[in-house]
Amino acid sequence: MSDTRTLDLPMHRLQVPLPHLLPFAIGSFDTIGPLSRAGFPHRHSFYEIVLVTGGRGAHVLDLVHRPLRPPQLCVIAPGQVHYWADADGLTGQVVLFNEDFLFSQPKDLTALRTLAARPGLRLGEQAGAIGALLADMEHEYRTRAPGYAGVLRASLHILIVRALRAAVPGEGGAAPGRSAELASAFTRLIGLPGGEQRSVASCAQELGVSPGHLQTLVKQVTGRTPGRLIRQQQTLEAKRLLACTDLTIRQVARGAGFGDPAYFCRFFRRETGMTPGEFRARVGGNHHDPRIASIAAAPDAP
Repeated sequence: MSDTRTLDLPMHRLQVPLPHLLPFAIGSFDTIGPLSRAGFPHRHSFYEIVLVTGGRGAHVLDLVHRPLRPPQLCVIAPGQVHYWADADGLTGQVVLFNEDFLFSQPKDLTALRTLAARPGLRLGEQAGAIGALLADMEHEYRTRAPGYAGVLRASLHILIVRALRAAVPGEGGAAPGRSAELASAFTRLIGLPGGEQRSVASCAQELGVSPGHLQTLVKQVTGRTPGRLIRQQQTLEAKRLLACTDLTIRQVARGAGFGDPAYFCRFFRRETGMTPGEFRARVGGNHHDPRIASIAAAPDAP
């Protein structure tokens, strides 16, 4: 894992040392490296699954502050902003991978986005089985026996399905239909770093459908129009930048996809009921403040 500084927030990128040529890594917090315990807001270009087995503090994901109560599972998707707040004695297993590693299981990407929206999943009696699965995956990764890449991909699929069952009872088995797959691909696109800069038309072109078809299917599956989902993503990105950086309002506007700061301020107030300045004053620049959760976690209206 490497740390690339950008204008707004550090971007961690997946770097796997030789001889591992897979876009995948697994280990403990200690073996993955100090950035796996980063206590400053940052985002990833890859997926991360963490089984927290011990420690105190909190995990903060997209401004939602969740106290650590091990054993619990944390899933972080590309583009989300997270950090470990006041963490002490943090132990567990860390899995890092990008979308290329899941090319044979595209529906798992949908499941990962669902899990990333539920930070700090308490595992209860399932913790032992998931811990054993991760230990077996780490053994495969370390020993590199013939066919180990296939075993790791299959094991990761099992891990995601089991986690989804724990997070959303009754889910995890059935494959989604074409409409759900397209809606999931759209939400994944706008959730990736820079996704708030996309338009409905550009997303439709990338997904190989007409804007009208995308509009119909996304509304059927999510109950919200693609435009509404993009606006929600722009609002979330603005909140991230306001709460976790010292960027000016003009810079925040540009980072959230707005060329006109005045229009951005009107948009933000319409979406949140606060001006950008009021929101920043309310969170107070204190990234560990639990009040942030009540600001960021409130559901948006359809």
